[in-house]
Amino acid sequence: MEKSKIIDLHTHTTYSDGEYSPKELIDMAISKDIGTLAITDHNTTKGLHSFNREDYQNDIKIIDGIELSAECNPGRMHILGLDIDPNNEDLNKAMKLQESYSINKLVTIIEQIKRDYGISFQKEDFVNLVNASHSVGRPDLATLCIKYGYAKNIDEAFDNFLNPAYNKTKELNKRLSYEECIHLIKQSGGIPILAHPISLGMEDDKFRKLIQDMKSCGLEGIEAYHSNHSYELMKYYEQVAKDSNLYISAGSDYHGPFKKPGVELGSGKDNNLNIRKLSLVKKFK
Repeated sequence: MEKSKIIDLHTHTTYSDGEYSPKELIDMAISKDIGTLAITDHNTTKGLHSFNREDYQNDIKIIDGIELSAECNPGRMHILGLDIDPNNEDLNKAMKLQESYSINKLVTIIEQIKRDYGISFQKEDFVNLVNASHSVGRPDLATLCIKYGYAKNIDEAFDNFLNPAYNKTKELNKRLSYEECIHLIKQSGGIPILAHPISLGMEDDKFRKLIQDMKSCGLEGIEAYHSNHSYELMKYYEQVAKDSNLYISAGSDYHGPFKKPGVELGSGKDNNLNIRKLSLVKKFK
């Protein structure tokens, strides 16, 4: 019997904050024995239109996806939309609006880190952000912090400058609610999955209550298997998903070796993934 291939349902490309183009990512996935790959760029579907999927139909199953940022306090909430229609008018209209909000938010953070830490960038850096072909965000500012010697790596830039500045300007956020995210994903034909629940930082009772509330709005799954989850956490999220009658999803959240050091496509961090069987995959069109 032929051995089943790896499933990775959470990856990023240059159209958001990843290091590789969709085509490069797909070629890498094939070389790593990945049989099902979801491209889930932050708040954009642009990368899903950048390659000819017929070129890969015999080598890998490519799932059209997106990762939406949802309003959450405290913690950080992202919701994956898997098997979406990348041409859905309402979804793309909402993402265009979020893109303009992102630019305004970045300007506010740039002003905040200049006031608090004396960090400044060149005018052309700002122009490049505004005209970027990808969905811009704090990782772009982290890269600039490294470029100008304010930080040695992405984590240092976030910990020392960007997270404090972000928290000070949180009230200016115009992120979608999780209800809106789920609605957009569902109406585009997709499956809403709560991404990396560890980022919520919630205790068991509050987390289970949130899951029930989200399920009542249409949530269909939990990303139990993720590069940042320990074995114990994976088992816990897996059990919550089973208790709630939700699908279990798996994703490396791959960005590339510079953006997320130590995280490998398909296999995650320290080889903690390599998932080859998920009932969720049967639901894909």
